[in-house]
Amino acid sequence: MGAYSPSRLFSKQLEKKIIQKIIKPTLKALKDKNKKFKGFLYAGLMINNNEPYLIEYNVRMGDPECQTILPNLKNDFLDLLIACCNNKLSKKKINWSKKKSICIVLCSKGYPDKFKKNIEIKNLDKIKKKKNEFIFHAGTLKKDDNYFSTGGRVLNFVSTSLNLSQSRNQVLKIIKNLNWENGFCRKDIGYKVIKK
Repeated sequence: MGAYSPSRLFSKQLEKKIIQKIIKPTLKALKDKNKKFKGFLYAGLMINNNEPYLIEYNVRMGDPECQTILPNLKNDFLDLLIACCNNKLSKKKINWSKKKSICIVLCSKGYPDKFKKNIEIKNLDKIKKKKNEFIFHAGTLKKDDNYFSTGGRVLNFVSTSLNLSQSRNQVLKIIKNLNWENGFCRKDIGYKVIKK
């Protein structure tokens, strides 16, 4: 339904625990079994009392975490993917913006239960976005010059800035301006880290 970055739980101490307790043992197991892996290894974690616990691994980017994080990547993403495929990723310096980012997912009414498909999303191409604003398609189909919903999670609206509250307000404004009658979103994404 949404995500924000950076996590309010992040600290150097927690990062060290994650690497020691989860990442290094995983890499050691791959090495011990003489297995090679190229690509994304997404660790889904639960943090309890500043202790990390592994919930799952995915060999793809997380959703909507990916949409939240990638706009802050300063590198050319394709260049990093090619470097990974060519075993040259260790030679790359990956640079990140210090901006905060938020993603709010626009869903079909009824999601996650029953929802209607093939509902037109009018005026999507008329939405004006600033340089720091993005719309990622998730459950959409383009027919001719029109967009239709095909899934429960339809569009991801993202904004980056130095102020998370400002980013959230801007995303909600864009969703409101789209005024898609068949959609809904959560308006509380990021509320735990936004100071009133």
